[in-house]
Amino acid sequence: TLVCVHYLALGLEITSTGTTPIEVASGQTVKLDCQFNLAQADSGPLDIEWSLLAADNQNEDKVVILYSGDRVYENYYPPMKDRVHFSTPDPKNGDASINLSMLKSSDSGTYQCKVKKAPGISSRKMQLIVMVRPSKPRCTTEGQAEEGKNIVLRCSTPEGTKPIQYKWDKITDSKLLPASAVLDPVEGTINVRNVSTSASGTYRCVASNRVGTDECLLVLKVTPPQNTAGMIAGIIITLLLLLLIVAILVFCWLRVRRRKKYEKEICNEIREDVPPPKSRISTARSFTIGSQRSSLGSMSPSNLPEYTLKSQYDKIPSSEEYERPPSQAPLPPPSAMRMGGPSLNRMGAIPVMIPAQNRDGSIV
Repeated sequence: TLVCVHYLALGLEITSTGTTPIEVASGQTVKLDCQFNLAQADSGPLDIEWSLLAADNQNEDKVVILYSGDRVYENYYPPMKDRVHFSTPDPKNGDASINLSMLKSSDSGTYQCKVKKAPGISSRKMQLIVMVRPSKPRCTTEGQAEEGKNIVLRCSTPEGTKPIQYKWDKITDSKLLPASAVLDPVEGTINVRNVSTSASGTYRCVASNRVGTDECLLVLKVTPPQNTAGMIAGIIITLLLLLLIVAILVFCWLRVRRRKKYEKEICNEIREDVPPPKSRISTARSFTIGSQRSSLGSMSPSNLPEYTLKSQYDKIPSSEEYERPPSQAPLPPPSAMRMGGPSLNRMGAIPVMIPAQNRDGSIV
């Protein structure tokens, strides 16, 4: 039986050869070759089946495309719908090759072409690697680009099938990398120690793999060392000026507040040394003058000396004398004690006849 099976297997033969993995960039189209020859003894119906083998034996293989009963079935595998087709319209003529278009990284794997025409049967496996070309890399600088410092130029790409190689070069000035630069083509970095101003310029990083390349540019400007002491002094002076301005504002605010408080207290204070109204002075004067005149009108000769003493009240007091305490009132001048007849007449006094007396006191 084993010999018979071996004999039957020799009837149908797949002539396509090659075991090298097929590497194709994403987005492109690839042809998976599967040519076969039939034997005269192969008289059964022709069946062609393409499948994507599972990486794990526990999972099921996925049928990609099928030819059976002179009919093509293309939409067996939804992720490859409308992207897989037979290379020829009639595969029964000995060409079971297929074309995969718009390749994706998920299309990578091992494919098997199985051709069956009873009693003959044969199959062929091939590995497809869909590689993603590097996407636009990003060039950045790590560290302070100041003379005498250490900096790192970094280049990285978010997408791309590894391995990816990175290459740096300078495209301006001398077009030479700094003497102290250390390049890492796998990580895409350049370490520059004790950088100098001569390292300034435009750098280019090229990321590449087996299916494509892309690049980015970086402009590096190395500055002289900063005057740290001057910066600190400037900051201190600025802070002092700010504090001075704040102090002035607070002082002005307190002064205005104190002035308003003082004015408010003055308005509410009742002062004891305020002079009385002028209307009261005039009333007092009129009252005093009227009283004196009435007193003089009723004087008799017997109380004439008292009258002369009261003549001092005929004088209208000034505001200063009115406000002076009684204890400090001035004494009447001596001349006021003696007043002549004409003066008395002007003051409204009534003349009284006094009998003449001699020296001994008798009336003449």
